[in-house]
Amino acid sequence: MTSSRTGTDVSEGPATPVKMSLLTLTMMVVGSMVGAGVFSLPSRFAQETGVAGALIAWAIAGTGMLMLAFVFQTLAVRRPDLDAGVYAYAKAGFGEYLGFFSAFGYWASACVGNVTYWVLITSTVGAVWPALGDGDTLVAVVVSTAGLWAFYFLIRRGVKEAAAINRVVTVAKVVPIIVFVILALFFFDASVFADNFGGADYAGSLFNQVRGTMLATVFVFLGVEGASVYSRHARRREDIGRATVLGFLSVFAVFASVTIVSYGIMPMAEIADLRQPSMAAVLEEAVGTWGQVFVSVGLIVSVLGAYLAWTLMAAEVLFVAAKDHDMPRFLRHANSADVPVPALLMTTLLSQVVLVITLFSDDAFNFALDLTSALSLIPFLLAAAFAVKIMVRPDELTRGTAKRRDLTVGIVATLYTAFLLFAAGLKFVLVSFIIYAPATILFAMARREQGRRVFSPAERLICAVSVAGAVVGVIALAAGWISL
Repeated sequence: MTSSRTGTDVSEGPATPVKMSLLTLTMMVVGSMVGAGVFSLPSRFAQETGVAGALIAWAIAGTGMLMLAFVFQTLAVRRPDLDAGVYAYAKAGFGEYLGFFSAFGYWASACVGNVTYWVLITSTVGAVWPALGDGDTLVAVVVSTAGLWAFYFLIRRGVKEAAAINRVVTVAKVVPIIVFVILALFFFDASVFADNFGGADYAGSLFNQVRGTMLATVFVFLGVEGASVYSRHARRREDIGRATVLGFLSVFAVFASVTIVSYGIMPMAEIADLRQPSMAAVLEEAVGTWGQVFVSVGLIVSVLGAYLAWTLMAAEVLFVAAKDHDMPRFLRHANSADVPVPALLMTTLLSQVVLVITLFSDDAFNFALDLTSALSLIPFLLAAAFAVKIMVRPDELTRGTAKRRDLTVGIVATLYTAFLLFAAGLKFVLVSFIIYAPATILFAMARREQGRRVFSPAERLICAVSVAGAVVGVIALAAGWISL
């Protein structure tokens, strides 16, 4: 499109993207990861496991996600030509169609995850405004819709302004969480902690306890790849990997601490029955009503900041995929502030649709949380597998100790994400197929715009599998075998 006033092309945005420092990239990672999930951890874990299972789960999740963080660090250095991280790695490693699925899945995961933020905010306010219920009433959806579109217009003003806001919000939201941990330690009851150690009668075997927590840990760690998504904005390429690892280690320590100290405040069964945000109720038990108010205010700040970061990242993925001709060309346009407005609009619209669907869900928050995690697993698996793939090729840069280390990291990350797919269970795999399969329409549009054949033989097979999975998922929902 040509500007009527200047005669210059403005549809593709400015020639030079806004550049971000190491601190800003790290804040994007922390801001993306510290959101709704951390405030729900006490109840989510207590519904599945006791102290022993929680320690094992965090050890597995921490190791697995650290390996994924190292994967993104390694790939950022070894393949500096690839932008938008998760999507670009899948495409380079396994072809355009799986790359498209990775981009779409990551984007859809972000959109569904954004819905959990609004559900949790309205659920929090619902403690004093009953009409909001648990964040899934009609009034709650209307309030959330107003907030969703307010952020759309804020982000349209520019990436630079939004990133600056994210830096401030990230600092503001981490403080209440750290205060929670300190106060919980002060009121820590060793006898309650000991009673919670082995888990309650309803928890089942230790393996099932650990498995039941896996999607919750995935959700809270989503965002570890945030710096790689914004690789085109980094001042120095090596800052991407540094920001990823720094952000992960900081957040991991906080998340594990929030979970474990909660077991020293209340019996496990009581924590499991708390309404979300359960962190607020745990602190209320320890210090009184002011503790709940303190955490609730921190939650609202935290979630709004995470929503900002995730909306930015989701739009960025669609934008870069469109510029690489893997999404329809209308998504590659950006305004003069370097904001991909059509991609941002699609992101907001999908969040709006999922927000309406929460009205018909039995447990809106937990369903959206688990679906967010499940949708992200295919993109993560493909990125980890790509790291393994490039490590087994002859390469002067990966000989000796460095090659063996990076190969080990890639293998562990791949095995971890494959285990997460198993832990997710058939329900969320089928629902993911229902979301993935129709997305092929966008892929077909992009191919048609380029005058290319829509599918290669291998891509036809992948498409057939995804459609078959979607059909089975729809039948399972209709028959009542699975439910939202």
